[in-house]
Amino acid sequence: MKKQILFLVLAFILTLNSYSQVAFENGYFINQNNQKINCLIENLDWKSTPTNFRYQLPESKDILIADLKIVKEFAITGQSKYIKTLVKIDRSSRQIENMSTDKNPDLKEETLFLKVHIEGKASFYSYGEGNSGRFFYKIDNSEIKQLIYKTYLVNENSSIAKNNYFREQLFIDLKCENILQREYENLDYTYNQLFKFFIKYNKCSDTHFVDFETKEKKDLFNLTVRPRLNNSALSISNPPIDFYDFKFDSKTNPSLGIEAEFILPFNKNKWAIIVEPTYQYYSGEKSKQTSNLVGSEVTAKVDYKSIELPIGIRHYFFLKNDFKIFVNASLLFDFGLDSKIEFTRKDGSKISTLDIKSGNSGVLGIGGKFRDKYSIEFRYQTSKSILKDYLSWNSSLATTSLIIGYSFF
Repeated sequence: MKKQILFLVLAFILTLNSYSQVAFENGYFINQNNQKINCLIENLDWKSTPTNFRYQLPESKDILIADLKIVKEFAITGQSKYIKTLVKIDRSSRQIENMSTDKNPDLKEETLFLKVHIEGKASFYSYGEGNSGRFFYKIDNSEIKQLIYKTYLVNENSSIAKNNYFREQLFIDLKCENILQREYENLDYTYNQLFKFFIKYNKCSDTHFVDFETKEKKDLFNLTVRPRLNNSALSISNPPIDFYDFKFDSKTNPSLGIEAEFILPFNKNKWAIIVEPTYQYYSGEKSKQTSNLVGSEVTAKVDYKSIELPIGIRHYFFLKNDFKIFVNASLLFDFGLDSKIEFTRKDGSKISTLDIKSGNSGVLGIGGKFRDKYSIEFRYQTSKSILKDYLSWNSSLATTSLIIGYSFF
């Protein structure tokens, strides 16, 4: 059964990847003949600077590909702009195992797309590759130059030093009376600090400039109340003693969770980290006949309550503006709340009591969200042991859930 459910989840994900709507948005590109071509461009919210992009011409469903060979500039309206340029770039590694011992940058000419952040008297650009960002600038109509920052190894102990020449570049080329010397000296080589610095310089120079920073606020955190119905089935056994073997009836119980969702700010907000503390309970009672016990009958009673804490990752598939499908996978941690299994004879006398302590388990979910407010999810929780402290006991609790949600933040 587990394998069948896992297969269905994987098949569903592959189907969504094949048929979910691609996010094509209004934009343009300028070709090698300086012709501006209006089109729809696939917006992947690139974390790494692209070398090509997919687009559709007006009145056409064909998806075409454009790259550095044919494009001088492209933009997605109101969101991002890229230009092709020949620049000298230092690609020295910042990973210690591959780090250079040379303080000086290793600049080599390459033709690249650069992302435009500010255009004005002082223009600001970036080139991203994975987690490594490199920044460039231009004054008026001069050439585009890299802002130099390099980490390198020194001494026999391989300690790391930094070449912060970018501060000197800015102090020489972007002087303004309203910018103090210590502001140059304290600058870090990060997008946020450099972006603010270029904004300040252009304002200080009292010149017109264009800021390509996306103005719309990205909703990067959601808090959702999520009531649900859990359907759980429990079995327990102690192989040396057959009258301890029980398969309890499947039970459906209400439950409640609060989900915190942290949207990752790249790839069009398709990925998220989810954390969802949830209260759950399962209770059941079952009797069986046995010839190995005085009274010839044994009754097992389960009272299991816990706080579950699934922590996982979610991926969205955008079908249309107001609706999206998601899949998620989580590791579930369980914190029991004074839970027990009691065994009694027919006359009510107690045989034994087991304290319930649950192990961790995996969780798979498939659902949909409407208008970023209302959601529904079907979730399968792999079976977990609830008697993990008893070596001779086997136990298995499997749960499926139907969850509805309302995002209030």
